[in-house]
Amino acid sequence: MAEVSIITPCYNSSRFLEETIRSVLNQTFTDWEWLITDDQSSDNSVEIIRKINDPRIILSITEKNGGAGHARNLSLAKANGRYITFLDADDFWEPNFLEEMVAFMKNQNAELAYSNYARCDEHLKPKIGDFIANKEVTFHNLLKTCRLSLLSSMYDSQRVGKEFFPEGNKREDHVMWLNLLKKIPVGKPLPKTMAKYRMHPSSISHKKSHIMKEQYLVYRDYMKFSTLKSMYYTANWAINGFMKYSKIFN
Repeated sequence: MAEVSIITPCYNSSRFLEETIRSVLNQTFTDWEWLITDDQSSDNSVEIIRKINDPRIILSITEKNGGAGHARNLSLAKANGRYITFLDADDFWEPNFLEEMVAFMKNQNAELAYSNYARCDEHLKPKIGDFIANKEVTFHNLLKTCRLSLLSSMYDSQRVGKEFFPEGNKREDHVMWLNLLKKIPVGKPLPKTMAKYRMHPSSISHKKSHIMKEQYLVYRDYMKFSTLKSMYYTANWAINGFMKYSKIFN
C-alpha cells in the first residue's frame, strides 16, 4: 500500500502529458501510486501512458466520456494511499512537492493542506504572480473564494475519509472541498511554490463569466442555501475570482 495516492483525469492531453509524467517520476518522495483514468481520449494519450514502465502507475479507461469529476471518482474508488492529492494531465509538480507536503501534513498534524503554485502560460513561463497560500482555509471563508487548487492540495483520507466529486457541475472541485471542510475545522497553508498551473486561454476556471450559473448552483443545489444567500456568495466569488486572476492585482 502506497502512502500517497495521486489522482489524475486524462482527456486528449497528449500535448502536455509527457511533461506531467516526468514531473511525477522525478519526485524525491517515491512511496506513491498514480491512478490515471482516461476519459475516452481520441488522441494518443493512452499510448503515451502505456509506454511508461512503472508498476506504480495504474491506468483505467472509462466506458464512455463522463467528465473530469467522473474520471477522478473512478480513480478515488481504487485509491489505497493515506494521503490523497490531485494532478491534472497538463499540470506540473516540482520534484519536492510530495516530500514537502507529506512532511508538512505530519509535522502540523494536518488533515488538509495546500501550497503556493505558479500561474503559467502553456510553456510553463510565469504569466501572473504566484498564488500564495497565506491563510488557513475554513468552510466559511471557502464559500467566498476557492483558495484550494487540486494540483497543490493534499488531504489525509485515513482521518477524514475519501471525498468524492459531484458529477455534472463544472465547479465540482469547489463542492468537493466545501464538503470536506464540513467535516474538519481547517486546512493549513504551506507557503512554498512547488507546482505549476497552466492558464490556458480556454480554461474553464479562467473564464469566470461563463460559469456564474454553475457557481450559483454550488450554493443553491449542493449547499442548500436560499436564493438570496446563493446570489450573495456567487457575487463574492466573482469579485474574488477577478482579483485572483487580474494582472492589476497580481
